[in-house]
Formats: sequence, C-alpha cells, structure tokens
Amino acid sequence: MNKPSCLNYNLTPQEVVPMTDRGMLIVVSGPSGVGKSTIKNEMLEQLEAIYSVSMTTRTRTAEDTPGVDYFFVTKEQFQKAIDDNALLEWAEVFGHYYGTPKAFVQSNRDRGRDVILEIDVNGAIDVRAARPDALMIFILPPSE
Repeated sequence: MNKPSCLNYNLTPQEVVPMTDRGMLIVVSGPSGVGKSTIKNEMLEQLEAIYSVSMTTRTRTAEDTPGVDYFFVTKEQFQKAIDDNALLEWAEVFGHYYGTPKAFVQSNRDRGRDVILEIDVNGAIDVRAARPDALMIFILPPSE
C-alpha cells in the first residue's frame, strides 16, 4: 500500500498508514492561528494518542505542570541534548530554546502508542528529515 502524501479526512487512521506494533508519529504543523491545537486535540481523543511534551529553557509559570506542559531544563542541559543529538527538532524563540526529545517520542512509539507533535513549519521540516515515516499534516489558513 502506498502511503498518501496528505491526510484525506474521509480515511480512517488504519487506511492512512498500515497498522504495525509500532506507534505512528504524527506531526501537525502550520502558521499561527490556523487551528493546529483544535485539530491536535481532536486527534488525541479520536486516536487515543500521546501528545509529545517539548523540552524548554523558558521559566516555568504557576500554570505549568512539569512533564505535562514542558520538560523544563537549563540552557546547559538543553545544549547537552543538542550536542548528544537527543532532539528530533529544536529552535530558539525569543531567547528561549524549545525542542522535541527523541527518547520520549521513541519510547512511546515502541510501546505502540501514536505520538502527536504540534510544531512550527521549520520543526516539521527537521522531523521529516529525521523520521521520513512520520505522517505530516500541514494546516493552511482559509482562503478568501
């Protein structure tokens, strides 16, 4: 079965990617404000998937739950993750670093869990290069 290059909303997850014991890596990407979070949340519910928790150097807020919202680390720890090639993708945004830990994604996929990433376009390009088996979903803004 050839894997489709885009998601057709009429297909079930089983029709999009052949079922295996390994979980799928699903990347939801697109410009700010197009509804990535809404789509991701629906997919998490429908697929019973895991949301990939990102690593960040930004300061934790009172609303943040470590290990749920982010893995909070120092800049030194983040740099070590970069040096150790332990991130699928990473970026600096407004002086803080954000990235997707490979180990979190891999361990869940190895247990048969589908993992969803909600990341920017540049991060999605990096993930595609590192994991060509990922299902890439790019959300476009509505045209007028």
